[in-house]
Amino acid sequence: MDKEKDHEVEWLEAQKIEISVDLFAAAKKQLHFLETVDRNRCLYEGPALEKAIYRYNACWLPLLAKHSDSSSVTEGPLVPPLDCEWIWHCHRLNPVRYKTDCEQLYGRVLDNASVVSSVNGNSKLKTEALWKTLYPEEPYDLDVSERSSALENCTKYDLVSAVKRQSPFYYQVSRSHVKNETFLQEAVARYKGFLYLIKKNKEKSLRRFCVPTYDVDLIWHTHQLHPESYSNDMVKLLGKVLEHDDTDTDRGKGKKLDTGFTTTTSQWEETFGRRYWKAGAMYRGNTPSPLTTSPFASSSVALSEEDKEEFKKLIQFPEIEAVEVLLEVVGVRNVPDGNKGKLSVVFSKTQPDSLFSTERRLSIFSEVGEKQVAFFQCEARGELRFQLVSSSPSKLSVSREPKSLGFASFSVKEFLSPVVTHLSVEKWLELTPSKADSKPISIRVALSFTPATRFPSVLHMVESKPPSWKGSCFFPFIGKSRHGKSSTSVVDENETELITLQMSDGAALKDDHTGPRKVIGVTDSGESRVLAEYNGSFWSLLDSKWSLKQTNEDNPVFELLGARVVKVFSGRKLDYEPKHCGNRRSDQDFMTLVEFSKEHPYGKAVGLLDFRFGSIEAKENWLVVPGIVSAFILNTVLKKGGFGGVNATSKVAQCDGLKANGLKEESKESKLVATVENNVKANVTSVVPAAASKKGSGCGGGGCSGDCGNMVKAENASGCGGGCNGECGSMMKSAENASGCGGGCNGDCGTMVKATENAGGCGGGCNGDCGTMVKATQNASGCGGGCNGECGNMVKAAANAGGCGGGCNGDCGTMVKATQNASGCGGGCNGDCGNMVKAA
Repeated sequence: MDKEKDHEVEWLEAQKIEISVDLFAAAKKQLHFLETVDRNRCLYEGPALEKAIYRYNACWLPLLAKHSDSSSVTEGPLVPPLDCEWIWHCHRLNPVRYKTDCEQLYGRVLDNASVVSSVNGNSKLKTEALWKTLYPEEPYDLDVSERSSALENCTKYDLVSAVKRQSPFYYQVSRSHVKNETFLQEAVARYKGFLYLIKKNKEKSLRRFCVPTYDVDLIWHTHQLHPESYSNDMVKLLGKVLEHDDTDTDRGKGKKLDTGFTTTTSQWEETFGRRYWKAGAMYRGNTPSPLTTSPFASSSVALSEEDKEEFKKLIQFPEIEAVEVLLEVVGVRNVPDGNKGKLSVVFSKTQPDSLFSTERRLSIFSEVGEKQVAFFQCEARGELRFQLVSSSPSKLSVSREPKSLGFASFSVKEFLSPVVTHLSVEKWLELTPSKADSKPISIRVALSFTPATRFPSVLHMVESKPPSWKGSCFFPFIGKSRHGKSSTSVVDENETELITLQMSDGAALKDDHTGPRKVIGVTDSGESRVLAEYNGSFWSLLDSKWSLKQTNEDNPVFELLGARVVKVFSGRKLDYEPKHCGNRRSDQDFMTLVEFSKEHPYGKAVGLLDFRFGSIEAKENWLVVPGIVSAFILNTVLKKGGFGGVNATSKVAQCDGLKANGLKEESKESKLVATVENNVKANVTSVVPAAASKKGSGCGGGGCSGDCGNMVKAENASGCGGGCNGECGSMMKSAENASGCGGGCNGDCGTMVKATENAGGCGGGCNGDCGTMVKATQNASGCGGGCNGECGNMVKAAANAGGCGGGCNGDCGTMVKATQNASGCGGGCNGDCGNMVKAA
């Protein structure tokens, strides 16, 4: 208790740090500015950047110096041109160098007190008039065609490199939750805590490189953009201006950033007793590759209320509010002496959750001394359920059934509603049941959340009347379809049928058919409606509100035009871009829908088509209906030859169907199969980092976008685990010589749990090759539990059992309680095999 009070005292002391800037309001303005610059990416490199640097040195700084003189040259605030403001922004983010340059060139620090940003909608007429008076040969707005002359009186600071370092920053803070008021208020408080650590280090003469999380870094940047206030505040706090070193970008293991972040994390948690890592504030990975270097300007048209209502009548798709969660189990207390053994916490949701429907396991920091953190997404409702389990070695076997020591719960709904006042919590939870004659067992959990946002709609297309070959199965209810002819059903994540799509008639699929082709939608009530019609050169969708046509470019391949301008690219682009080599699914299976607008001139990924598994993800409500119809049509382009080895672009080149028959159907035998991905993006668990025991090989550390995750205490075991977008996931409690990997999201393998000696394989993967292998005995091989992987769940397979199970859209399904030497697979949905239950 005394320690907790000490932590609270330290935190309250940190909050007393005086900042002479309204950082909350200023951070909002900075986000708006960065968003505007990102819509003008010519300022990131090339001739426009070089010209902007010239104008900044030759025009803006001299004008600012004149204006900030005691005899101001104009009334009211100055409004800098956007290009000059961007260079000024990057210069100020090296506060020590900026101060030195200003004093050398102008005798004082040039502040922003009398300056208003160009993006805040303020009148720039007075500034523009003054600019023209002082610089008649230089336009106020950037003109790259004008040649720049050499400058002598300018900073020698490498502004090109400074801009290059700052350009990726916006991607890290561009997510919608960062603008949330509660998130920003907590970021300001955490920034004060960050400064407090630096102050403590200075007082103890400790040379430590403190590394901020991205919420803290956003506020630190905001402070530096007010040079005079930053300088005064830092001198008062530290006796000098605090440097902002952004030159280190190598995040490799053991590098300066990595070790600095680890040290900062430890010092923060020891000082404040709070978790440093925070949901929505961690590194997102590298900035995605751009689709174009030329901005595409188009005006978006808002859908009418009538159109919105019409779409709702057509398809009642579920809308889900989701949160990202970062969970750490910090400690445990009052565990009876008779329950010795390895303690861990199994957590899940108590109510059905379409985003988080499995159990996860974390070690307890106070027990193992190593940080393990779970990142995942779930619906913004219901309760998180925690079960404390003890796993003690048995004399008769390698391991025995874990013993439950009790349960506790945490209400996500109550914490986040009705008004979100804080996004982080750390508390002791008492377990039930507990013995009346002893103190209740408690676990201390640390949770942080992002504000709730709409989760993308994920819908799946399944042929209602599947081909007759053996070994293929679809959702059970599909076979009972009310429609006699072959059609494609659109279902949601709960396998609820939303609408059925058909081509106008069977003849329309033949090469010799010359009549118009139509896509017919049949609603749940049995009502039929024409959703699309081919008019000879393009498809007209939804009563001509949208059109789908092939482009003359290789990439993008198609355009979907209507209330928005959407270009369809082959492969996974922008936010869907796979990280590293973890996701080995071929890009030929995918198409990305990218919106181009005034707000997103370089493109915003709004949807993803997965043709191999027949799914469409739509980030925006307006895309759901036209996206489904477009996916149904585009599938005909990619059918011939299957999806393996057939590039979307090359398929389009082969397709001559944009003639009389529209986008020609190329293969009747091809099919869209269902996908039940268990929400790949939702069930991400990253375990960070636990040490492997002696002779274990592989890698660990649970990195996000890293190659490997955590291998936990497997003697002689090899493999890796816990990675997010890494090659492998978590291998937990594997016995001697076990091999494989697990727990990965978008990795090769999933979770291998308690496999005995020589067991091989992997499990638990989302979009990985394998799923969960649970309690497989000696020499059992295979894998299980995969979502979109090759195999599914192998549960309690006896010695020498082989195969796999439980897969959704995998090659195999669930093998349950198969006896000695049994082989095969089962339980698959749209897989090659079905359920093998209690096979001898």
